[in-house]
Amino acid sequence: MSNVRIAGFGEALEDHGVSWARTDIEGFRSTLVDALVNPAVGVPLGYEGVSLDDAPVTVDPTPAELRAATTGVTPARLGVATYGSFLIDSDAKGSEPVSLYPERHVAVVRESDLVADLPAALDELGDAYAENPASAVFATGPSATGDMGALVEGVHGPKHVHAVVLENR
Repeated sequence: MSNVRIAGFGEALEDHGVSWARTDIEGFRSTLVDALVNPAVGVPLGYEGVSLDDAPVTVDPTPAELRAATTGVTPARLGVATYGSFLIDSDAKGSEPVSLYPERHVAVVRESDLVADLPAALDELGDAYAENPASAVFATGPSATGDMGALVEGVHGPKHVHAVVLENR
């Protein structure tokens, strides 16, 4: 992964008002804890060497825990560098609702899962989705709408987004 792509991803995130941090496996827990506003819920990350087990995050939350949560933590299948977007799978773990209902979303993406642009993302996903059709959400920054006049954030999803970029080994 080039540092140029990571820097471009970071700049795009900041353009959308998304805070972010880059960490290695050893620093993951403290980086994650710094990003949380409790109570927090999450879904298993599925990345070797890191988990939510040692953090104050309720994994596999009940609907009541999800409604009460301030932060939702999910893995991102991909990050799109030019847009600062995440691809969040609509999976049985509940990644989509955990990313959308709490007012703060913390997306964890591996550097190796950053792609340059949307065509690269679609190339990356095309074969996998052709074999196993699925649903996913591209999320770019906080949820916002101007349908009612002034821009209002947090109407259809999180009001605040934070990215944790996990360095490759």
